[in-house]
Amino acid sequence: MTSKITDVPGIRVGHVQRIGDGWLSGVTVVLPPPGTVASVDVRGGGPGTHETDALDPTTLVPTVDAVVLTGGSAFGLVTAHGAQRWCEEQGRGFAVPGGVVPIVPAAAIFDLGRGGDFAARPDEAMGYEAAAAAAAASEHADVGRGNIGAGTGAVIGRGAFKGGVGTSSITLDNGVVVGALAVVNALGMPFGGSPQREEPGSTNPAAPPALNTTLVVVATNAVLDPAECKRTASAAHAGLARALNPSHTLADGDTVFALATGAVGLDRSSEQARQVSLITLQSAAADAVRLAVLDGVASAESITTAAGTFPSYGAV
Repeated sequence: MTSKITDVPGIRVGHVQRIGDGWLSGVTVVLPPPGTVASVDVRGGGPGTHETDALDPTTLVPTVDAVVLTGGSAFGLVTAHGAQRWCEEQGRGFAVPGGVVPIVPAAAIFDLGRGGDFAARPDEAMGYEAAAAAAAASEHADVGRGNIGAGTGAVIGRGAFKGGVGTSSITLDNGVVVGALAVVNALGMPFGGSPQREEPGSTNPAAPPALNTTLVVVATNAVLDPAECKRTASAAHAGLARALNPSHTLADGDTVFALATGAVGLDRSSEQARQVSLITLQSAAADAVRLAVLDGVASAESITTAAGTFPSYGAV
């Protein structure tokens, strides 16, 4: 069975997308179990994010209720409101007098106009629908790849080829599972591709200007505190650099979220044991991201819209 982020117990993924009639965009929601600790690391020069400041290790609330990845650039960040509304209806969120406030960070890729209509972008209702779809998924359910969810309008290599959603997981000897989900909409191209293929300077003449981002969610069943989650998100960025050339550019909004469900304790019997445990986990996170990025590129299919044809890069 193909590895996936939902190999981490309790992690669920929901996709919603629209293709045709000017549309080529969508939303992906990663829904963790209640009490999941989270952090984020933004490395790209052109990020589009929502509520990421709440994930700083020094802030009040260490947990999240959902993570939203979306198309539509900054306009698409409204999808987080839909996921937040769904969470509130389920009673998920930070308890305050009179109710709860769901913590729902989000990040967006640029895909405006790729279906032909600049105004065809995800809205609050699509965010709600994606959160509901994630909740409806069964434990360890397969995860849609390629032209789906937030990866529906994704491209790579300055618009030369289709990008998309990819996922992977790695299981360590101590029972820790590290999974990753990537939305690959990169300026760069995969390492190791055929030399006959176009290089990063090539462009699809029908494509809009190249504005890019690779979004990643890394999840683990390990017990991590917010600072350790932050370091895991930082380490996972190495997977982007191993998979894409170039990465983390001024035109990319590369963002990695890290989630820790807290089901499996790490060896903390000594400071050396703690360090070894964390280094091993964080190295696996970087490799899981690399695999998820390559999976997203390999899973994407050619697609033709009113804005032009975006060919598949194929297996890498």
